[in-house]
Amino acid sequence: MNIIRVTKESERAGAYYVRIQAMMRKHQIPLDAEIDAKDGADCNYVLALDDIYPVATCRWFGIDGESAEVGRVVVLPEYRGQHLGRSVVAEAEKWMREKGFKKAVISSREGVENFYKKMGYRFEETGKPHHDTFQCVYMEKSL
Repeated sequence: MNIIRVTKESERAGAYYVRIQAMMRKHQIPLDAEIDAKDGADCNYVLALDDIYPVATCRWFGIDGESAEVGRVVVLPEYRGQHLGRSVVAEAEKWMREKGFKKAVISSREGVENFYKKMGYRFEETGKPHHDTFQCVYMEKSL
């Protein structure tokens, strides 16, 4: 497995592929809801490749000078249980620290909060989660 920081349009297409296959198909999410206004050239993506095939991804973007948001953490079903979600998030956090961010935030889908808790995220009652497709809870972590 290779964990890469996306730098090319073809790699970003790989990130979208993983999201379309694993989220849109399973949850019948419309394309413009899964690939939203935060996506694009100004967003940062991490991609896991099995040889040449995209199998896991996440995205992140700065919110302000201190905080960045990680999201759209997705692993293809046949690759789950191999810690790839943890690997792409860890690489995103490393990248955020390199860019000077002090805090990572996430709107975690209800029911998968334990994944983020194991990575050091904590619930923050004062934060507002995004509720676009799923009910979510707001979590954050010091970087």
